Amino acid sequence: MLARCFLVVLLSWATPLLVAMETCQASGRHGIPGIPGLPGRDGRDGDKGDKGEAGAVLHGGLVPQKGETGETGPAGFPGKRGQSGEPGEPGNPGVGGRPGEPGEPGIVGVQHQAAFSVARGTNEYPDKSSIIRFTKVITNINDDYNTETGRFLCRVPGTYYFVYHASLEDRLCVLMKLDGGLLASFCDHRRTRRQVTSGSLAVYLSRGQEVWLETKDYRGMRGRPEGYSIFSGFLLHAH
Repeated sequence: MLARCFLVVLLSWATPLLVAMETCQASGRHGIPGIPGLPGRDGRDGDKGDKGEAGAVLHGGLVPQKGETGETGPAGFPGKRGQSGEPGEPGNPGVGGRPGEPGEPGIVGVQHQAAFSVARGTNEYPDKSSIIRFTKVITNINDDYNTETGRFLCRVPGTYYFVYHASLEDRLCVLMKLDGGLLASFCDHRRTRRQVTSGSLAVYLSRGQEVWLETKDYRGMRGRPEGYSIFSGFLLHAH
């Protein structure tokens, strides 16, 4: 009984004090926020959801449409050359060409013939710086070599071969000329009492051109029967 009375007195005294403390706290400042807590752990995986409904069905023949063609892109770099293919089959013969221009007129039956071989018929030396005349005819088709002038006249255009063999007892220089122009020069100096020298040349001639032999300073060409000096020429190939 005494204890209960003491508790009642204590509560009556403490109640005003608690009310005063509540009033002071309401009018005071807010405290500093606390430190954030650590992140919590991931939760467990949820259950698999139900299957969704099927999509709408296309009707009336509707299908995905092809888009428009895009613009052509830039050309790429040339690739490496590939291996050669197998030879193709021969093509068809081409159309014949136009007729060529008419050739130079010729002599029927002898247009591809030209040759001469003549000898000096005198033992006298030819004149200095003059045409050497060969007057003894051995072969002279169509008289292309003129024994009066000492010149060969080309009647059949083509490539000719000319050669001379000279019997000499003195120094000799021979010039082979074409229409006055020098083709070649042949010189030989005597080393024995009597000797033979020669020279030759192949040259193309057109119709009407002339070829001859001519002396220079040395003219020791003789024409004895025991040692003739001979000048020859013949057609190798007609053009």
